[in-house]
Parts: sequence; structure tokens; C-alpha cells
Amino acid sequence: MPKNSKVTQREHSNEHVTESVADLLALEEPVDYKQSVLNVAGEAGGKQKAAEEELDAEDRPAWNSKLQYILAQIGFSVGLGNIWRFPYLCQKNGGGAYLVPYLVLLIIIGIPLFFLELAVGQRIRRGSIGVWHYVCPRLGGIGFSSCIVCLFVGLYYNVIIGWSVFYFFKSFQYPLPWSECPVSRNGTVAVVEAECEKSSATTYFWYREALDISNSISESGGLNWKMTLCLLVAWSIVGMAVVKGIQSSGKVMYFSSLFPYVVLACFLVRGLLLRGAIDGILHMFTPKLDKMLDPQVWREAATQVFFALGLGFGGVIAFSSYNKQDNNCHFDAALVSFINFFTSVLATLVVFAVLGFKANIMNEKCVVENAEKILGYLNNDVLSRALIPSHVNFSHLTTKDYAEMYKVIKTVKEDHFSALGLDPCLLEDELDKSVQGTGLAFIAFTEAMTHFPASPFWSVMFFLMLINLGLGSMIGTMAGITTPIIDTFKVPKEMFTVGCCVFAFFVGLLFVQRSGNYFVTMFDDYSATLPLTVIVILENVAVAWIYGTKKFMQELTEMLGFQPYRFYFYMWKFVSPLCMAVLTTASIIQLGVTPPGYSAWIREEAAERYLYFPNWAMAILITLIVVAVLPIPVVFVLRHFHLLSDGSNTLSVSYKKGRMMKDISNLEENDETRFILSKVPSEAPSPMPTHRSYLGPGSTSPLETSGNPNGRYGSGYLLAGTPESEL
Repeated sequence: MPKNSKVTQREHSNEHVTESVADLLALEEPVDYKQSVLNVAGEAGGKQKAAEEELDAEDRPAWNSKLQYILAQIGFSVGLGNIWRFPYLCQKNGGGAYLVPYLVLLIIIGIPLFFLELAVGQRIRRGSIGVWHYVCPRLGGIGFSSCIVCLFVGLYYNVIIGWSVFYFFKSFQYPLPWSECPVSRNGTVAVVEAECEKSSATTYFWYREALDISNSISESGGLNWKMTLCLLVAWSIVGMAVVKGIQSSGKVMYFSSLFPYVVLACFLVRGLLLRGAIDGILHMFTPKLDKMLDPQVWREAATQVFFALGLGFGGVIAFSSYNKQDNNCHFDAALVSFINFFTSVLATLVVFAVLGFKANIMNEKCVVENAEKILGYLNNDVLSRALIPSHVNFSHLTTKDYAEMYKVIKTVKEDHFSALGLDPCLLEDELDKSVQGTGLAFIAFTEAMTHFPASPFWSVMFFLMLINLGLGSMIGTMAGITTPIIDTFKVPKEMFTVGCCVFAFFVGLLFVQRSGNYFVTMFDDYSATLPLTVIVILENVAVAWIYGTKKFMQELTEMLGFQPYRFYFYMWKFVSPLCMAVLTTASIIQLGVTPPGYSAWIREEAAERYLYFPNWAMAILITLIVVAVLPIPVVFVLRHFHLLSDGSNTLSVSYKKGRMMKDISNLEENDETRFILSKVPSEAPSPMPTHRSYLGPGSTSPLETSGNPNGRYGSGYLLAGTPESEL
């Protein structure tokens, strides 16, 4: 045998040897296939499995423990939206009535698709780009779209963490800086800031001291230097948490995922002890059944399910790709979904308890102010004292006494009642006042905390909880960007991660202008929602209709060791895609009927006003949506017309001392050796050719036999022309 032969290299060198499969078939010397990943004898013994696990261990990091992984998934799915978006939607959409559409959509869409993403990530052990390239090369653009959506969300999401950082540092003082309106002196006269006096101390602090907001999105107003520094701190924290991949982010999750539950439990106990807390909770669980029939409620519930579980972002796939193949992802899907829903309900209980307390305070304030008006009318003989019930004591006026007095005056002065300017001061009206999104945390909650004993302590705990919740979600969002890019393009992990954070910080300066909050609304409400829905639908279609639901269920049975419930088959195949198609159509119609807009804070009026986006902002919004979904049709067209290779027409084998590893290299598409594929899915970007034919959901590979020893194939060879994959 020649000294320079490849077999000689294989026997006497520890270096990797790469040769074409044609040379391998012509074998200069027999290869010990029992020690090879390509186990021709089809043995199901421990050597082959050990070789596969060894290859995976060499090439991909893994979670240190199952607990670390579960906490990572919980940290990603449980975020700021659970604290303010879910309670706001409950308040806006009929309290307990909103829980019905949310639970229904969670069961028929959320959990099945969450399980699907966990399964494909764990089986293929790649990020979103590699996974969807693997499942269906023509729909490989899904992974790129997921990365873009993650980028959009990460840009504004970290701005919210920056806001929380600002409030966190401002909380270390007593009294809290948003507890009272600022007073300026004009000589000997103390003058309260007019904008604050017209609104409230917490509202003024949020819009003027924190955001220093402009009157519209068209008025930039320059950078807010305080928020710019906070954004830099936020990106520095995220960068340090994710720079080493799961080695660093996994450890951070122990604190960032568990600490919020400690704070929520403390707030729940404290909230239930507040006066009026029960009123708020009863209001929450008093359903308005007419809301259940509103299509808008169902559309918003579906959007919340997507955001709550992190569907379509790629973070779920990225985290699960670091699991072992035999991990029970079916249990993980149910557990994380339950914890996510439990957290939303827990946060809603806390919020409504605090809002009940705040509503009682505001209602009492309303009673005092209107009682002073009535006393003035009595002193000026505008009203007769005969109208006031004898038991009413103005020095200790209760809401019940005021309601009785209000009713009498309204009945007697029916024709001139409106001129008196009296308010009914109903508790229900205060509870129905919905505070949207960030306003719930930075206005309603902060105002309630000013009435807490030891208010700085509670404020510090609350905003530290928000920072941790945001950090957990940002780690998953960054994983949705970095993992698929690193897997696909093999870029240096640390350098690329730091580069992403630096780039995102500079682009994020858009959101720390004085008009930045309006851009946050644009990105949050519109730019990510529609592309995310499209991505989730196509993920479902790629697995259920192109790869095949029955075949996918067979793969899951092999991977998990048991067959998942048939419930998932029907959800993936029929129910989920149909529901999502209807909801997407409704969203597009809603977008056309109601032009996009935002709530602007008008300084002179000290009030919010709903404004429509100007034409240039609409152009940006449409561009963002198009950019997010553009990779999907582009990749489809390129691969349909064979302008972009899917990697299935090239194959070679690398090995080291009897151990063979699959590698994609140069080989013609029609080469006979194209029929050989390794059984290590983590080693190949895509084993499926573009021209493969789909044999149907119940079909099997021509090479499958009933008597094979490993339960799959009679040999280690896999026919690449079939739709079977290592998914």
C-alpha cells in the first residue's frame, strides 16, 4: 500500500482525513465499520450511540443541567409582557372574559407550536436558520426572518430595560421623586408645575423627567442623555450575560428567572393587605361576556400567546438545540406553558390588587374634591341645604354618603345639573380606566407604591424584578440571533456577540430621542406582530404539510421513547394553521380599516391624544414589515430555480482513526455515493435535496425494514432522495 494513501493516513495520524465518498466506496482497505458512525451492519449497540454522542459533545455545548435549561426557557417566555401587557389586556377586554379566548388559543395554538419548536430544535441541534433549512430547504428563509424579528424586538425591548434601570436608581431616595409635583418659587410665591398639576405627579415624572417626551413623532427633540446612558448600561448587562453563550447565560438564568417570583409573591401578599385590593380582584374576575364574541379580543389574545411563549423568534429553538436527543421536550412544553400562564395570572392578581387600592384612593380624592364644590354651592345658595340628607357629615364623608347626596342633587337639579360640574365618583369607573403597556408599570404602579409604607424598598424590588424579567427575555432574543448565525456561518462567537450588542446600541439611539417612545410603539405594536404570525404559520406548514405530520410523529416517538398524544397531530395538521390563517386575515383587515397610530403626550394639554402615523412613519413601518418577511420568498425563489444550493448535492466524509464524520464537500448531484448519509444530524446543514419528492404523511423510506435491529433501517445507509430526514 502506498505510504501516502488515505488509509495509511487514517491509521497513523490523529489528524482529520477528508476524502470523497467515491474514494471511500473504492476502499483501499476495509474500514472498521463497527467503530464508525456509518454502521453498515446496522448494529444498535452502545458503540454507535457512544460515537454519535461523542461527536455531538465535541461540536456543540450543552446545558449543565435540566434545571438550567428549564429556567432558560422560562426566563425567555416569561417577560415584561406578563407583568403589564397581559393585565392590561385583561382590564381592557372584560376581565375574566379575556381568560377564555386566551386559554383556548393557548391550548390549540400555543402549546402545540411550542412543543413543535422544542422538538425540531432538540432533534436537529441547530438554530432557526439550520432547522428550517433542514426541514424544508425552500422555506429556509423562515430562519432568516426569525433573526430579523428578533433584532427588531431586541432593539426596543432593551430600551424598556433601560427605563427600568433609570427608575431603579431613582428609587434609592425618600420620598420617591415621583410622589409629589415639583414646585418652583417666583419670589415668595410657590408655583406648582402646570403640566404636573393638570395630570399627576407620577405621570409628570414619567413623561417629563424620564422621557422628556416631545408632542409627536415628527418632533425629534434630540437625544435624552439620561436614557442614552441607561441604554448603554442595559446593553452592557445583556452583552456580559450572553458573550459566552449558554456557559454564561445559563448561570445568569438561576437568578433572573427565579428572583421575579420572589418579588411577585411579596407584592401579592402586600397587595392583598391593601385597602380596596379585593375590589380590584373582584373586578378582574367579573367577566363581561359580550367581549368574548369580539374578534378583536381573540386577535389580541393570539398575539399575546405568540409573544408570551416566544413563538417564531427562534429563541425556543436555539435553547432546545443544546439539549440531549433523549430529553423529554413534551414534558418541557407543558411545564413551561403552564408556568407562563400561571405567572401571567399571578401578575394580574398583583396588578389588580394594586389597582384596586389605587382606585379607592382616587375615588376618595374625587369625593373630597366634589364635596368641596357642593359646600361652595351651599354657601353661595346655589344649592339648598334641604337637598343634603341629615346624616351626612362633610368632615367624615364616605363614598356611600356622597353617592346618596349626588343622586338627590341630580334628581332635583335635573335641568341645570350639568352646569354644577359634579362627578359621580364611582369606583367602577376608576377600575375601568385602562393604562396601556408601559404606563401600567411606570405610572399606575409607581403611583400606588408612593402610598406603601417603606415605599423606596418596594420600588427598588419592583424595578429590579423588571430588569431581571427583561434580561431573561433578552438572553433568549439574543440567542435567536446569535445561535443560527454562528451555526450557519461559523463566525467567532464572542466577537460576533459583542458586535451585535454594539451595533444594537447605536441603532437603539433612535428610541432614546425625545420622540423615542413613539418609535417603541411602532416597533412593538406593528413591525413584529404581523411578520411573527407569518413565521409561525409557515413553521407549522413546513412540518405538518411538507415534511408530514405522521412522519414527524414517528420521529418524535423515536426521539422521546413514547408516542405523543394524537391531539398534537390534529392541532398541527388542521386546527392550528386554520386558526392562525383566520387571525392573520383579521389582523390585515384591522390594519386596513384602522390606520396605525400612537398615543402622544401633549405638553400644553397635559394629556394624551391619539395621533395617526405620518406618511414617512408609515413608509418606515411598511418597510420594516417587508424586510422582516422578505427572506422567505427570496430563499424560496432562489432554491426553486436552483439559483441557491441547499447543500444536498455535495457530500464527502471526514474521519479520524476509524471514526467517520459526515461533512459537506464537493460531489456531483448524480454521484452514486450521494445515497450515503451519516446518522449524526448535528453535523450536516441539510441532508434533504431540493428536488426530493414528498411521499405522504404515512410513507416510509424504501430502506426501512420491519426486522431492522435499530428500529429504523436495516443498514446505516439512508437514501437521500427520500423525504426522510434526521428531524
